[in-house]
Amino acid sequence: MPIHTVFDLLAWGGGGLLGLAVRRCWLAGAATPDPIRHPWWYASAILGAVAGAVALGTLNIHLAGLPGMGKSVVGALAGAIAAVEAYKHFTGLSGSTGLGVVAPLAFGIAVGRIGCLLSGLEDFTYGTPTALPWGMDFGDGIARHPVQLYESLAMAAFLVWFLAALALGHEMPRRHGFALLVAVYAGQRFCWEFLKPYPDVIGPFNLFHLTCLGLLAYGLVMIRRRRDRHAHA
Repeated sequence: MPIHTVFDLLAWGGGGLLGLAVRRCWLAGAATPDPIRHPWWYASAILGAVAGAVALGTLNIHLAGLPGMGKSVVGALAGAIAAVEAYKHFTGLSGSTGLGVVAPLAFGIAVGRIGCLLSGLEDFTYGTPTALPWGMDFGDGIARHPVQLYESLAMAAFLVWFLAALALGHEMPRRHGFALLVAVYAGQRFCWEFLKPYPDVIGPFNLFHLTCLGLLAYGLVMIRRRRDRHAHA
């Protein structure tokens, strides 16, 4: 079994178990829609994630002049958000519905990126050459930025903060959890994209830079809206 697949299974299997534990401990009745009443919320999230992952991942590969099909975490996140927001619009479901997936997503990305790191050059997620002492050789004799590890550590740090804040009873993770996840993920990913060998699309920005800007705007707008709503409640 490919090492990437092993870590994908660990990431999403472990993330699912963590999500159940977080729901039981701190988010009972306040996490995600009832799967019995809203099965299409879950279906739309999954279908949107798959479509977004393949669409943006493949487009990025083709822009780089490479053949084949790709997958992208940031594409999956963008696709899932777009699909769920469309579902909520057409069904009248209101409010934030993503709190229950914050811990599983952060855990899944943190662990899954280790699989990307260990997959070497074939995964096309490595960084640009560097002379820094922690540069890694992914199989071609060139020390490169381990951007997969940067992303893994960033999301692990967010997960630790999120769980600690929930355990301490802070309102911020409960009120803005999913929007914070999106904003943090998009912000740190935007930075690492400058260290990747992907082709520029507009100015110094590649496809994922632009996607991250959209996600960052979404996260910040959602936080602002909920703050305003809470202030006038």
